[in-house]
Amino acid sequence: MENKKLVRIEEIALPLDEGEEVLVAEAAEILDIPEKDILSWKIMRRNIDARQRKIQFVYTLDLEVVDSQKIKNWNGKHRVRLIEPYVYEMAENLPAKKIKSDKKIVVVGSGPCGLFAALLLAKAGLNPLVIERGKTIDERVKDVDKFFRERKLNTESNVQFGEGGAGTFSDGKLYTLVNDSRSQYIFQEMIKAGAPAEIAWSGTPHIGTDKLRGVIKNLRAEIMRLGGEYRFETCLTDLEIVDDRLVAIFLNGQERLVVDELILATGHSARDTYKMLYEKNLAMKAKAFSIGVRIEHQAEMINRARYGENFSHPKLGTAKYKLVQHLENARSVYTFCMCPGGYVMGATSEEGGVVTNGMSEYAQDGENSNSALLVPVTPADFPSDHPLAGIDFQRKWEHQAFIAGGSYYSAPAQLVGDFLRSQPSNELKNVKATYRPGIKMTSLDECLPFFVVESLRQALPLLDKKIKGFAHPEAVLTGNETRSSAPVRIERDENLQANIMGIYPAGEGAGHTGGIVSSAIDGLKVAEKIIEKLKN
Repeated sequence: MENKKLVRIEEIALPLDEGEEVLVAEAAEILDIPEKDILSWKIMRRNIDARQRKIQFVYTLDLEVVDSQKIKNWNGKHRVRLIEPYVYEMAENLPAKKIKSDKKIVVVGSGPCGLFAALLLAKAGLNPLVIERGKTIDERVKDVDKFFRERKLNTESNVQFGEGGAGTFSDGKLYTLVNDSRSQYIFQEMIKAGAPAEIAWSGTPHIGTDKLRGVIKNLRAEIMRLGGEYRFETCLTDLEIVDDRLVAIFLNGQERLVVDELILATGHSARDTYKMLYEKNLAMKAKAFSIGVRIEHQAEMINRARYGENFSHPKLGTAKYKLVQHLENARSVYTFCMCPGGYVMGATSEEGGVVTNGMSEYAQDGENSNSALLVPVTPADFPSDHPLAGIDFQRKWEHQAFIAGGSYYSAPAQLVGDFLRSQPSNELKNVKATYRPGIKMTSLDECLPFFVVESLRQALPLLDKKIKGFAHPEAVLTGNETRSSAPVRIERDENLQANIMGIYPAGEGAGHTGGIVSSAIDGLKVAEKIIEKLKN
């Protein structure tokens, strides 16, 4: 198929019970060619259209045909067009063009941004060193489970810190609004590393926390096979800068390491690192993020609301949703990181704080579905105009949630009905909260900013009109969700470097992305810049 045009057909709709084997016939009819002229075909995207009573699957196909020029008149139309086969040329060209360089390249952080930056650098023969303040995935899982069981928090190995980054304990969502063809390469590498093949074509791809852990370990093994190195329980603690150029870094407060290029892929919760970087005069500024709660419903209720009589159809799986409501107070309320058939969990990385997050396994077969229910906050809401003021804002409300939950890492929780009536909750009803380590029924008014509480109260009845039952009085709200994105943006130039040469702020922690795929894309972009620099 090299150098051949492919035909892309969009919006092929099939009824729920129609088999995918009919797609080639549908494509032949649309193109007005014999089926035998279709040499090969591939599903590129499949979405569920549940907007009408008649649920459909909607497909995008790529086809190789005998003579694409015969259908060139379709080119440019919405449903059919000619495309070039996708090739990530940077990675394709590297095996034959390894770079000979003695430059020391360090990647700080092993989340999706750091992982894919290190993978590309390793393929280029540049032998990156990945340093990770947390532990390997297997050891990290043990520490997280211990926190859930015994409420003993390891501040260096938890849901935020450790191999794979914060996304390891999530639904492993891979859908993104970032339109960048590098995402196809990322999916290809993840599938090689053990991810389910359908992530390449699903309209809402996910891996699940259980499968994602194996993928991360396999990517690490590939990086090391190619010459990369890993060091766990190794924290970046200081920088040595001469004439606005990075010279060396310090690890764990004592070891000095000479470095030529440093990729900062630290994630959004490395607050001590932010402080150190600010003190070293890296240009940064406070940025908007969001704060709110997790809302839990019975998964079957969401399934019925979304799919009606087809709520239990085996081809549909557990229903997903994405909602937003704009309010008269100029705020908005929206759902984020929806976890079908998932769980709510403790995600703090600091003592004396409660942070919630959502997580699903690949099967998405838990009794409840949950999502973050968030209100945007801006630097105008922060206590000062300091670049790190957003961290102070987060920390304040995480501590308030800790106190409201009983100061033992239980999370404060309230039924939606009680929340709307401004009265504390005393007990759960039909929806059983899944938060670990545990919950305390109370009033969320005690642990959220007033404008957040009022925005949620205004939005819930309106969101209920979009999904019937969303504001069910027995649904559970669990606080607080504060780590939706970074509260800081580290500035960088057109070469993706900070104002200190040799430092590349990247990914979610640098405030430039949000989510697994967009962070991985940013890691590739930074690695590309370093490769081009060293080639030249």
